Amino acid sequence: MAKAKQKKKKLPLVYQPVGFLLSWVSGALAGLAFRKAWTAIRHEEDAPDALDPDRGWGEILLAAAVQGAIFAVVRSAADRAGAKAIARSTGSWPVAVKDSGH
Repeated sequence: MAKAKQKKKKLPLVYQPVGFLLSWVSGALAGLAFRKAWTAIRHEEDAPDALDPDRGWGEILLAAAVQGAIFAVVRSAADRAGAKAIARSTGSWPVAVKDSGH
């Protein structure tokens, strides 16, 4: 028998400001981390922009992949840390999982 699909409920009100703050901070930290990573990888400060005519496909796609990976990791770490902090302070996990009945 297949496992029932689950849907996430809306975040509890107490977590919304925390989630917003964590999103903003994690975005800023990810941007800094990407700039440092790009400098280490390519020894240049500015990563290529997708519309830069002087950059090749490989360089643009490498920059996008590195940036995406860094943003995903930092965002997941921030979300998880925020959820754990809310759970410790309130006694319940901030995102409730609801069975959809399928």
